[in-house]
Amino acid sequence: MAMSRREAMIGGAAATAVAASGAGIAALPGQAQLLRDHDALGLAELVRKRKVSANELLDAAIATAEETNPRYNYLALKLYERGRATIAKGLPDGPFTGVPWLLKDLNTHIAGELTGQGSRFYKDFRPTVTSELVRRHERAGLVIFGKTTTPEFGLTASTESKATGLTRNPWNPDHIAGGSSGGAAAAVAAGVLPAAHATDGGGSIRIPASCCGLFGLKPSRGRVPMGPPRTEGWGGMSTHHAVTVSVRDSAALLDATHGVEPGSRYGAPSPERPYLEEVRRAPGRLRIALNLTPMMGTAVDPEVAEAVRAAAKLCESLGHHVEEAAPKLDAAAIGRASFAIISSSVAADLQARAALTGIKPGPDVLELATLAYFDMGLKMTGVDYARANNDLQTAAIAVAEFMQGYDLLLSPTVASPPPLLGVLGMSPADIQSYFKAVSEFIPFSGLQNQTGQPSMSVPLAMSKTGLPIGIMFSARYGDEATLFRLAGQLEQAAPWAARRAFAPRRG
Repeated sequence: MAMSRREAMIGGAAATAVAASGAGIAALPGQAQLLRDHDALGLAELVRKRKVSANELLDAAIATAEETNPRYNYLALKLYERGRATIAKGLPDGPFTGVPWLLKDLNTHIAGELTGQGSRFYKDFRPTVTSELVRRHERAGLVIFGKTTTPEFGLTASTESKATGLTRNPWNPDHIAGGSSGGAAAAVAAGVLPAAHATDGGGSIRIPASCCGLFGLKPSRGRVPMGPPRTEGWGGMSTHHAVTVSVRDSAALLDATHGVEPGSRYGAPSPERPYLEEVRRAPGRLRIALNLTPMMGTAVDPEVAEAVRAAAKLCESLGHHVEEAAPKLDAAAIGRASFAIISSSVAADLQARAALTGIKPGPDVLELATLAYFDMGLKMTGVDYARANNDLQTAAIAVAEFMQGYDLLLSPTVASPPPLLGVLGMSPADIQSYFKAVSEFIPFSGLQNQTGQPSMSVPLAMSKTGLPIGIMFSARYGDEATLFRLAGQLEQAAPWAARRAFAPRRG
């Protein structure tokens, strides 16, 4: 049977991700070019058909990383020999067998290997356990060969750290790659590999996806394993998944990794069918609420607002109904609750690390913003934490009720194109100005962490200065399927695979 136009787009142009139309790109060795010309499923298919070996792909990824990392600084840890040893032992038969893979260096552990958390305070930290998610990655056939940079403990929207330096955006190295999964996004945008592990506690998958022109989906709370040693982060606000070039890679990765882990307090509802199948299914006529007004009333860059309105028109042209609407929420209570939970979590972790090492938390080992969280966390009481948890549950109920009238909520991912490096660094001259700058840049993405909803950033727009602008869609709790259906439709209607950062546009 001949493929439909939709199937051809998803399985062809989007799957093979033709690199920047080839314009201005220097010729690469064959296997290195494959990493840029195919998505992860495409690479696995080449390995399966013996058109390339896992060793050849790994060597190509390492060579590309060695060439580009000095410019963009996305590697926190090189595990090259571990990757080679993994292949030598024999790879399992999975959906991604032989595909090179990078882990984010934040609460994602390989027993005996360094985990730096983006912090000098965790120098020489070697966990004794391997994360359940890492085991699932490896069962899927992925070959781990390194870990990517993150700001300290993932606490900000730019990957700038005194421990690992500045991670730069491959679209323009003067600008941020986003955070806290900025290293992952920079590696993918630089053409090292087509997908990489990422985490999201307040937008940290979607923000760097927006900054680097990638697809980034944050799953529902409880969808993907978080532990061991513990099965939730930041009171359930944090989750794990990936940044990818293609939608189908994101779906297949979630198929390979989702499911309740041992000891988990909760689990997301089981999907009706594999997510990879959802990418190929028509979404039907969706009811979409459009919101351009942040909860705290901060400004949205006109270029971003224009991009979101253009996305709304695109959705309407595809047969969906879009109208301006937003849930009514107590923004101040939600903000206080998030800060209470995050600061308490930071303080608990730092106290535990200090007890283990004898090193006192201070500016010689921690960023100034982290110390601010630490100081506030020490002042929080059990009552404060319980009240914060209650306030976020109230918000989740309000959003769930609002979403009874809509399938999706459409908004900006971030409020402006990626700013210059230095604006969101975690050791600022003025801490209040820093917190203000962060909150003004990311006023939309935290709500989905606070309520547990799945949410995605879709690379539909570019700024006049050549920087990506992501468009965010959020669904009801447990409904990643609708997001993948729409994403597949958008990928066909406005393909982004050929729009890549690694064409040499700038000096």
